[in-house]
Amino acid sequence: MRDSKNIIFFLLLFIMIGALSVAIDAAYVRNDDLVQERSKSIYRIRREPEDTLDLVVIGDSLSYTAISPLELWLRQGVPAYVCGQSGQTAMQAYHMLETVFQTQHPKLVVLETDVLFKNQTGAAGIQDAMQEVETYYIPLVRGHDIWKTVLTGKTYPEENYKGFSFRRLVAPYTGGGYMQETRERTPLVPVARLYLDRILRLCQKQDAELLLVSVPSPLNYDYSIHNTLSDYAEEKGLNYLDMNLKLKKIGIKWETDNLDGGDHLNFTGARKATKYLGKYLVNHYSLPDHRGEDAYAGWEEEAEE
Repeated sequence: MRDSKNIIFFLLLFIMIGALSVAIDAAYVRNDDLVQERSKSIYRIRREPEDTLDLVVIGDSLSYTAISPLELWLRQGVPAYVCGQSGQTAMQAYHMLETVFQTQHPKLVVLETDVLFKNQTGAAGIQDAMQEVETYYIPLVRGHDIWKTVLTGKTYPEENYKGFSFRRLVAPYTGGGYMQETRERTPLVPVARLYLDRILRLCQKQDAELLLVSVPSPLNYDYSIHNTLSDYAEEKGLNYLDMNLKLKKIGIKWETDNLDGGDHLNFTGARKATKYLGKYLVNHYSLPDHRGEDAYAGWEEEAEE
C-alpha cells in the first residue's frame, strides 16, 4: 500500500512539474521581458517565423557584441540570428543549437569559438554540466525566475536586434600585438572537444554547414588557439575564419572599436567585423538574398529602424 502511494505521489509530482514547465516556457516565449538577459535568446529565437533563418550564430558574449544580423541583412540580404549567451560553454552551445533546429533549418551555423576555451574541468565543470542538463530538459528549472517577476513585478526589458547587443561605449585596447606566430597549441579540454564534435554531427544531420569564427578579441585569442582550431578545421574539412589575423583588412582600430579594453568589440567594431564576415560568406557560401521578398518585410522595417 505504501509503495503504491509513493508511486502515485511521484507520478502526480512529475505531471505537475511537466505542466508548470510547459506553462512557464510558453509565457517566456510570449514575453521575454520576464526573462533575465542571459536566457533571452533561448526564447526569442523561437518567436522567429519557422524556417526563415538562413544563418544562425552560437557563442558567448563575443558573438552578440561582434556580429550584427541586421548589418548582414542590409548588405547581403541574409536573414541571420545570434543565439549567444554570456559565458556560454560548448555544452550550452550544443543545447542552444538543438533549440534552434526545433523551428529553424539554417543553411549555415557560425560557431564563435571562444566557447571552446572556457574552464570546463574539475568539480566546477561537473556542476555546470549537471545544471545545464537540468535547465535544458526541465524548463521549470530554467524558468524559476518567473516567480520573482510575479511577486515583485520586476521585468527585464531589453531591445532586440536579432540577438545583437548594441553598445557604443569605448575603452581602448592598448596591449599591442597579440597574434605572434608560434607552433604551440592550446589544447581543447575533452568536454569541449566532445561537444564540438556533437555540434558538427548535429549540423550534418540537419544539412547545415558549420563555420568556425574567431572574432577580434586580444584578451581571448592568441596564435596557439588559432593553431588548435586550424588543426580541427583541417581534420573535419571545415572553414575557419580567424579575424584576429585580418585586423588591417577589417579596419579595426583598437582606440575606437573596443568596448572594454580588449575583450569585446563595440558597435563600430561590430559593423566592421560583420561587413568583413558578409564578404567572406559571399565568397564561400551560397546564401540567397531575400531583400524585397514579402515574407521578409519585417526585416526591412527593423533594418531601417
